[in-house]
Amino acid sequence: MAFESLSDKLTQVFKKLRGKGKLTEADIKAAMREVRMALLDADVNYKVAKEFIASVTEKAMGQEVMESLTPAQQVIKIVNEELTALMGGETARVHIKSKPPTVIMMCGLQGSGKTTHSAKLGRYFKKEGHHPLLVACDVYRPAAIDQLKIVGAKAEVPVFELGQEKPEIIAKKAVAYAKDHGNDIVILDTAGRLHIDEELMAELGRIKETVEVDEVLLVIDSMAGQDAVNVAKTFNEAVAVDGIILTKLDGDTRGGAALSARHVTGKPIKFAGVGEKIEDLEQFHPERMASRILGMGDVLTLIEKAQETQDLKKAEETAKRMLENKFDLNDMLEQISQMKKMGGAASLLAMLPGGNQINPDDIDEKAFVRVEAMIQSMTPAERAKPLIIDPKRKRRIAAGSGTKVEDVNRLLKQFEQMSKMLKQIKKSPKGFARRLGLGGFGRRK
Repeated sequence: MAFESLSDKLTQVFKKLRGKGKLTEADIKAAMREVRMALLDADVNYKVAKEFIASVTEKAMGQEVMESLTPAQQVIKIVNEELTALMGGETARVHIKSKPPTVIMMCGLQGSGKTTHSAKLGRYFKKEGHHPLLVACDVYRPAAIDQLKIVGAKAEVPVFELGQEKPEIIAKKAVAYAKDHGNDIVILDTAGRLHIDEELMAELGRIKETVEVDEVLLVIDSMAGQDAVNVAKTFNEAVAVDGIILTKLDGDTRGGAALSARHVTGKPIKFAGVGEKIEDLEQFHPERMASRILGMGDVLTLIEKAQETQDLKKAEETAKRMLENKFDLNDMLEQISQMKKMGGAASLLAMLPGGNQINPDDIDEKAFVRVEAMIQSMTPAERAKPLIIDPKRKRRIAAGSGTKVEDVNRLLKQFEQMSKMLKQIKKSPKGFARRLGLGGFGRRK
């Protein structure tokens, strides 16, 4: 995930600080040197890193911190606050006009994910109860219109296109169409280039002159590092960007763009692309991202994901069955399905406090696929009462799921352990907190 390297390095810095009862100026300066190097390694802009360290150091040297009973915690608190401020402080949202339609112009370099994220944005607003319209204004790139239609269909958002007509005319007619057909948000997917040039900027300018654009959102590939920041600065100077969408924040990227773009352009990051699926677009929350970077987790986003993907009625039924000790393999299968909808075990782990201390490579996502296959190879009776599964049945289940008998044995043992734990919870809810822990389920051997 993004910031993984930065998060690991900061965790090590703060671990050293926690080992000291009192902090001296030398301790803080040494820690800040390491933090600065960690930021630069993460591709954070040099000036941004320098100003950040100066601000944190000044506050960390204060009497309140130096004389605190927990000075290390005070320093972490300051770093958290400064990281949040660096990325914008407050969550920035797209302003929706009271008189529709709200026109959003997407821009960015070719290959940044602009077309895909236009559709993702459309789906996001549709889930919010709006009626978006995607508009194909990229008339140069081969198959750009077809691509928008494909991703638009996935997002279940209509696409307006006029073939190779001039982009500004397409935009004007699309806005008129939206007014007639009740589309309250119009998303213009404009052309990109392999590099910034006058022709590209002139075209974006003509669109803005022809229709009233309410938001200009710049799509940036977060893996582009320093180049991403330079692109953001140039686009902002040319077309007055209102916000930024960072893509590939789920990838193995150093994440410097997220920490630098807001500071360099003065424009907020409004959304983050966190996966390849059409639903993998999140509102960007600076305070939550800072918390993730510092290994404090992101429980609020985790709750929101659960609310979006979980079937509340099914969740209540499963919880009731757990409390009544009626949990069976059908319930386990349902829980794995819900976890996959929320992004998988590694994705959920990253949002839990301290989750950054567990290596995502230790989580074997394929293990859950094997478990699904094994349960699906069982009869309804076997799922409901795993105790009836004898050696002969185990061999049949293993053959039907492409696994080994040992895998079936491991699954049944883990289920038995879960059942015992549920009995303990029922008998002694208070004692559960002392016994809570993760077993080997889903961990690599």
